[in-house]
Amino acid sequence: MTTLTSYEPATGASLWTGTAGDPVEAVERARAAWPGWGSKSLAFRVETMRRFANVARGKIDDFADLIARETGKPLWEARTEVEATINKVEISISAYGDRTPKRSREGDMGTKIAVRHKPHGVLAVLGPYNFPAHLPNGHIVPALIAGNAIVFKPSEKTPAVGEFLTRLYHEAGVPEDVVICVQGGPDVGKGLAAAGGIDGLLFTGSARAGVALHRQFADTPNKILALEMGGNNPLVVWDAADVHAAAATAVQSAYLSAGQRCTAARRLIVKDGTQEQLVETIARLIDRIIVGAPHDNPAPFMGPVIDNQSADHLQESFLEMLGRGGRAIRRLDRPDEKLPFLTPALIDVTDVQRRPDAELFGPVLQIIRVPDFESAIAEANATRYGLAASLVGGSPELYDRFWANIRAGVINWNKPTNGAPSTAPFGGIGLSGNHRPSAYYAADYCAYPVTSSEAEGLRATIGVGLRDPNHSVN
Repeated sequence: MTTLTSYEPATGASLWTGTAGDPVEAVERARAAWPGWGSKSLAFRVETMRRFANVARGKIDDFADLIARETGKPLWEARTEVEATINKVEISISAYGDRTPKRSREGDMGTKIAVRHKPHGVLAVLGPYNFPAHLPNGHIVPALIAGNAIVFKPSEKTPAVGEFLTRLYHEAGVPEDVVICVQGGPDVGKGLAAAGGIDGLLFTGSARAGVALHRQFADTPNKILALEMGGNNPLVVWDAADVHAAAATAVQSAYLSAGQRCTAARRLIVKDGTQEQLVETIARLIDRIIVGAPHDNPAPFMGPVIDNQSADHLQESFLEMLGRGGRAIRRLDRPDEKLPFLTPALIDVTDVQRRPDAELFGPVLQIIRVPDFESAIAEANATRYGLAASLVGGSPELYDRFWANIRAGVINWNKPTNGAPSTAPFGGIGLSGNHRPSAYYAADYCAYPVTSSEAEGLRATIGVGLRDPNHSVN
């Protein structure tokens, strides 16, 4: 048996210890339990999810504390994640009614054309570490409402939150074999994805893992695959009237959650020769950012990244950009080499040759100077990803031009790149997703449409191609 241990990023202390599960056995249990859950009425499943929201609401303090300790994010931010987890229930109920309702219309000769939706069966859910409750919950709740059973593997970096979340479903009345939490590392995730008994997989994580899953599922078109991956997201600031507001938007976009959001701004694109005041204002804001542990007082703006391995990778990537000609405006410093706290970094990479098209999942913002707006759009689109993009400043006509030409699934104006609403679809193109947007549109991949032609009475004739029964054939 493989032993797993979760550590608090802010302290290095051990938080949770457990053993890796058996994904095949978990899928078999879910497969046996699914017909009972799928046969329940929609009203029953909806009310069960509302009980889940109430159970979570009653444990909001413990829930938020656990998220903060296991991810390192500030307690205030952990509470917003719990609130989003709770709010997902009513949003998913509305989305199910809106996206997958029963529809009917009259056909020819009294026939009724009906469209209804059925659950897939058993769905695997692979969760990330940056939002270990909200993001997997965003798959699980709509999937349960639709009538599916779930085998959920949390990130091996946040197993305690995954276990806690699963218990909340059970306490609300979801049968234990209808939502099963199977712990483990990448091998368990691969085993779950390969299990013959699943009818689909819902994934949130890195592009590398998502591409591997896409290849793995190429021979199984009968299984639904929804991929929600990362982004190398551009933030274009152009003719912003309020430089201070533009700088605050850039800081929120790049450094919230220590940059560990798939929608975080990675690239700040500005007009060459006019960016000095903006960059100076961003730098002054960076100097004021409090980086600290989740429960510190005063509350920090951002905590550590998830672990030392991630911090090492970010530092190596930053040094590589410097070596290629990048100019550090604020360095990526690490106050304690034993812990993954990093200070927000700002680096001008305009002169860097062959800039890597990579998602640096941490507090690093790269500045790129361009001569005109056409070049800004071209630079923003110079990525294999296509998740989020934002324009700060400009006129409505300029935003229309930006919106029409940017390749992304979330396009904002005078708003940060992150913080997409749960009441709208969420997803990207390119390496950011496979055209299965989540959030409000999660209902689309949790059930499949069934078209029926229905008539109360039987009527059938064959009008062409039959011999006349009264005509003999010699």
